[in-house]
Amino acid sequence: MILQTTLSMSAAAGLIALWLAVRTGKARMSAKVWHGDGENPVLLRRMRAQANYGESAPFVLILVAAIEFSGKGGAEHGNWLAIVGGLYMLARIAHGIGMDKPEKSPLRAAGFIISALTLLGLALTAVLIAAGRF
Repeated sequence: MILQTTLSMSAAAGLIALWLAVRTGKARMSAKVWHGDGENPVLLRRMRAQANYGESAPFVLILVAAIEFSGKGGAEHGNWLAIVGGLYMLARIAHGIGMDKPEKSPLRAAGFIISALTLLGLALTAVLIAAGRF
């Protein structure tokens, strides 16, 4: 069984992780800070965007894979899982961009909210599938 949504999301997740790492690296080189954040606010924000991504993306990918493997997220169910996954990836890009601003950012807020709701929704869906209710 090929898990197309999981494969596509994993590829996107890898590219986003690389993008965040490159952005952090550029800030690090620009500030000439080789370890830690050097109390550089731009570097700190980029490091946190990268770390925050690494703290949530694995759980989303695991849940997507489990749901897809159960057969409840494919074409026969309206491809909802692929749509949710795509929105999650866009939200993570928005969050990363929004973290560049020192002040409040609607991109950061929207990215976080969509990411949190995605994680919650996928977790609840997994529980419902496990309980035989979906």
